[in-house]
Amino acid sequence: MSSHHSLPLVAHEYLVQNSKTDIIRRSANYHPSIWGDQFLKYAPPAMVYEACPEHVEELKEEVRRMLMADANDPSKKLNLIDSLQRLGVAYHFEEEIEELLKKMQDALPVDGLDGCTHLYTIALWFRLLRQQGYNVSCSDIADAFNRFKDSKGNFREDLIKDVPGMLCLYEATFLRVHGEDILDEALAFTTTQLKSIVTDLKPPLATQVMHSLKQPPHKGMPRLEARHYISIYQEIETRNETLLKLAKLDFNSLQSIHRQELSQLSRWWKELDVATKLPYARDRLVECYFWIVGVYFETHYSLARMIMTKVIAMTSIIDDTYDVYGTLEELKLFTDAIDRWDISAMEQLPEYMKVIFSELLHVYNEIEENLKKEGQSYRVNYAREVMKRLVRAYFIEAKWFNEGCIPTFEEYMGIAITTCGYSMLTVTSFLGMRDIGTKEALDWAIDDPDLVRASSIICRLMDDIVSHKMEQERGHVCSGVECYMKQHGVTEEEVYDEFNRRVENAWKDINQGCIKPTTIPMPFLMRSVNLARMMDVIYKHKDGYVEASKILKEYITLLFIDPLSL
Repeated sequence: MSSHHSLPLVAHEYLVQNSKTDIIRRSANYHPSIWGDQFLKYAPPAMVYEACPEHVEELKEEVRRMLMADANDPSKKLNLIDSLQRLGVAYHFEEEIEELLKKMQDALPVDGLDGCTHLYTIALWFRLLRQQGYNVSCSDIADAFNRFKDSKGNFREDLIKDVPGMLCLYEATFLRVHGEDILDEALAFTTTQLKSIVTDLKPPLATQVMHSLKQPPHKGMPRLEARHYISIYQEIETRNETLLKLAKLDFNSLQSIHRQELSQLSRWWKELDVATKLPYARDRLVECYFWIVGVYFETHYSLARMIMTKVIAMTSIIDDTYDVYGTLEELKLFTDAIDRWDISAMEQLPEYMKVIFSELLHVYNEIEENLKKEGQSYRVNYAREVMKRLVRAYFIEAKWFNEGCIPTFEEYMGIAITTCGYSMLTVTSFLGMRDIGTKEALDWAIDDPDLVRASSIICRLMDDIVSHKMEQERGHVCSGVECYMKQHGVTEEEVYDEFNRRVENAWKDINQGCIKPTTIPMPFLMRSVNLARMMDVIYKHKDGYVEASKILKEYITLLFIDPLSL
């Protein structure tokens, strides 16, 4: 959520004069929340969208039977797993899927599938195994994909006739790691070919290709991708009605749970009364919750979502306080108060900061109470530490701004990797996870390992690309774009190219970090992966958090307002 940025801005800052003290403050003119009290009350969905739990269980059992049925056709199994994942219901069948893919990892020789040279199946096999963390070796990949090249070593032009195969290869390339050159080539080739033919295709394939070019599924938000795919799947002639029915019922039931949580959070936020007490800050509770549903959507992570949404919403306010509103003297007092983490430190703060400080302490005390019931209150110490680290880094940026300092790009990144907030959020995301091994995971995350660092790089650089112009207009600490331009004497466009290259490399680091054996269990790693995905969703073309009314409104409506008709 970055300091300056990621939790982001709108142009035309104007200065606010406070007559009592004559402090001149900046303001960012953030647009108010577009949701009003819409989510405050929770009304259960109408009967037409609901299903009786027994019926859902029957559908799940039927899917389990399909998964376990002894089919000699591996490609059928791969397709079934792929459909379950895309429809957003694979989380009900994790053990079965793991078992099947484990077998396929051993059972599929390099020669592909029983000697088959089907591009679609080979690409799908590679993607599903890699997603699951299986290490498909470079030589196996080269052997598998080289058969689709001509004598000159280029991908064969006639592959253009096999659109599903090309699309499948295109989607698989997003799981590549460093050194997999054949997949870099495949990405360039399939992107060009798919763009050239997309207008000639008919739905539902056309819809799928268009969507995938715009939002590669591997970088997408799982819930949004599921919602989108359900609408495509119901148009496919070979669809499986059981899967479709389960996907729709499951989507609506999760939506109902998310609505309840959002209603509770909205009551908390309304009592805090940010719009009145802290009018300079972004009023973005619903958008914060949306961000966190991107990190985990499953029912059993309800407590984790509640914790994380409160923390990200409070961080957004603190970020705006450092970026826009607080004077350096006030920010120094606030930084010291956070460092002491003691309610008595509140005395020295100005009134508006007392509101923030006391609520922040309250949120963390509440988290501690909740975790105490599970005998896990020790986890909160980690969360406090990373919050202190974040605030100290915010203060360094505030000093840079006040001194008109433009650091070197390396110095900037040394701090900005922290102020983007992703390392703090990763640690915080583990608090409400009732998984085994959480202490090891927290020890791992707090040391800023490569995977967390990669997701922070994606957060920082994507944010800087889309929000730096707006921020410079209103007066803001320099972003990575300005630092890099000044240091290397290059144009803005050249910086964007360099940053985009670094973002691609960070994705390879993320993919690498998920290959087994991993330091900590996969459920923890997925939080970092999902945080990185949310940058691709919110910041790809514009600062979606600052300009929430334009960009996130449609997504939030799809996930939390409109149920699927059955």
